[in-house]
Amino acid sequence: MKKYLSLVTFSHTIFAMPFAFIGFFLAISTTDHEFSWLKLVLMILCMFCARNAAMAFNRYLDREIDAKNPRTKLRDIPSGRISANNALTFTIINCLLFIIATYFINLLCFFLSPIALLVVLGYSATKRFTALCHLVLGLGLSLAPIGAYLVVTGEFALLPVLFSLAVLCWVSGFDIIYALQDEDFDRTQNLHSIPSYLGKERALMVSNILHVFAALFVIAPLFFTPLTWPYYIGLAIFIGMLVYQHQLVKPNNLSKVNFAFMTTNGIASVAFAIFFLFDIYYRHHL
Repeated sequence: MKKYLSLVTFSHTIFAMPFAFIGFFLAISTTDHEFSWLKLVLMILCMFCARNAAMAFNRYLDREIDAKNPRTKLRDIPSGRISANNALTFTIINCLLFIIATYFINLLCFFLSPIALLVVLGYSATKRFTALCHLVLGLGLSLAPIGAYLVVTGEFALLPVLFSLAVLCWVSGFDIIYALQDEDFDRTQNLHSIPSYLGKERALMVSNILHVFAALFVIAPLFFTPLTWPYYIGLAIFIGMLVYQHQLVKPNNLSKVNFAFMTTNGIASVAFAIFFLFDIYYRHHL
């Protein structure tokens, strides 16, 4: 179990899962649908399975690249802790569990499940042909809030789309920061990324722009639904963490990339979700 949790970098669940809870409880608080423990459990199961499949497939597809990269050569497949065939089997099992779980949610989620898997698994191949791979990763994680909203309602709406757009820009921006570490390696291997295409300084500018849009998209819901002071606190923390990570990472100093990537973004997502949920509780218990 430890090996497979390592394979899928389980700690990174902290990025998308809070936004799935946002989408789920947004649906309950803004529609006539009632809370269901079954739907919540199925939503969490879908999140885990889709993410497990995506990460395991990424490690499987990138196993030869990872073996060449000094930063990643100790990952589970290159180091021999997990075989490539076992990683692929793990991917397939999680894909099947994801599809089965959506069947028990509603027909819309079931019919959309192959498309969702195509997006989250397809990301792993994109670095081979486009520098926009970061946006594809962002798109994959952005399915969390809108997907969770669909679990409850079975219908699309504007508000979850705004949160999904925020996740898309937020994740794409911090993935560019993370990719700064592999700028030179990507060039030598003909792999595509914003840093290898534009260089560190301009890549950070693109990341900045994406995070400005992420901030705008988390502000936008204020104009479409009544939100109170807890949401403003969560908003301030989220945007503050976006600003802070750009203070940590400079083109000539990447020593704090991992801290900026994991710690600041982990705090941003968890704090934002907690205060969003507290806002719902506060408004319904006034």
